[in-house]
Amino acid sequence: MIWTEEQLKTAKKYKSLEEIPVEERRYKCHTCHHVVTDTPCPCCGETNLEIMCPLDHCNCQHSIIEKIEYCPLCGQPVCPECGSHDVSQVSRVTGYLADVAGWNQGKQQELKDRAHYNVA
Repeated sequence: MIWTEEQLKTAKKYKSLEEIPVEERRYKCHTCHHVVTDTPCPCCGETNLEIMCPLDHCNCQHSIIEKIEYCPLCGQPVCPECGSHDVSQVSRVTGYLADVAGWNQGKQQELKDRAHYNVA
C-alpha cells in the first residue's frame, strides 16, 4: 500500500480512532460527503460525523480489485493498491452479490479470517 512514513508514524501513535486528540481529528460527513475538521459539519450542519483514520486519503481510483486488505489502525477494508478506505467490499453468497457493509460484525470478522488459496 502507498502510505507515507509520516502517515505510518501517526498511525502507530494511536491504538484506536478514539485516542486521536480532538485537534488532530478529521471527520467524514456522510450527508454531504465532505472531509471536515470540526463538528458539526460547516457545509450541511450534520452532527453525526465519523472520525476518519489518519491513513485514509478518501479517493480510490480503482474500479474493481480482486483482493482486499485491512487497515492496521482501524481494521476497516482498504484498497491494497492505494490504501484508500473509500471501498465497497462485495462477496458472493449463494450465487448473489452482497455488500459486506450490511453484514453483522461476526460475519464480517469471519470474512476477514478466511484463508485464501490459489488453485491454478
